[in-house]
Amino acid sequence: MTVSGAQLQEFLAGLDYPVSREDLVRWAQENGASTETLQTLRTLPAEEFGTPAELGEALVVVTR
Repeated sequence: MTVSGAQLQEFLAGLDYPVSREDLVRWAQENGASTETLQTLRTLPAEEFGTPAELGEALVVVTR
């Protein structure tokens, strides 16, 4: 099973921005994300995401 961008966005709803990739992974771990979800988040660029839209764009690229 593959994790879709929409599934990740739903799971990550409620985050405070800006947020870094490391913070995303940590938050996901603390909230019971699957191994597959964590692996997908780890493939995001090592940058900070200022808005949900920026994060969404990055998720679309890594979940293709």
